[in-house]
Amino acid sequence: MPLMLPSGARIVAATHNPGKARELAALLDGRFDVVTAASLGLPEPEETEQTFTGNALVKARAAADASGVIALADDSGLSVAALAGAPGIYSARWAGPNRDFGHAMTLVERRLDEVHSDDPTAWFTSALAVAWPGGPAEVAAGRVDGRLTFPPRGGNGFGYDPIFIPEGFERTFGEMEESEKEQMSHRSRAFAKLKAALFE
Repeated sequence: MPLMLPSGARIVAATHNPGKARELAALLDGRFDVVTAASLGLPEPEETEQTFTGNALVKARAAADASGVIALADDSGLSVAALAGAPGIYSARWAGPNRDFGHAMTLVERRLDEVHSDDPTAWFTSALAVAWPGGPAEVAAGRVDGRLTFPPRGGNGFGYDPIFIPEGFERTFGEMEESEKEQMSHRSRAFAKLKAALFE
């Protein structure tokens, strides 16, 4: 029997990334009282797992246990076929301690030059985990395929969005309005799988 979460319950969005916090709040669609780990002053746990799912669970459990509130966490990243799936779970680390994704996107382009590849195939993965304090957790993953483009285009979204064009489109996530990206994003696809655990 799925775990249920009644409307109006408080949820901690287990992130210190403002862009990710906005997307998580949008997915929850006003049905919950959402606060962020950053606003509660919760520390960011070390991401010790080797999969998106594992790291999402680490973050959700850490936030739930520290706050005593149900927590929703995302671990997501860009994978590039020509780079053997990198940066993958290290996507945020490629941006460095200052979370400079301009630098990270330049690094992706540089690495592609180094391997002499013109294969633009890439995909975004998101794993979402919801954890109850001291209790159970559920997790689901979503993926959206597409291709890379350089130089970056568009000022919307966050992270690697300005260099990623989803399949079937000619615009990057960075050129799309948030509502349009929501309809197809990796995070939305993961969240759709979690609905049975989150809603009455």
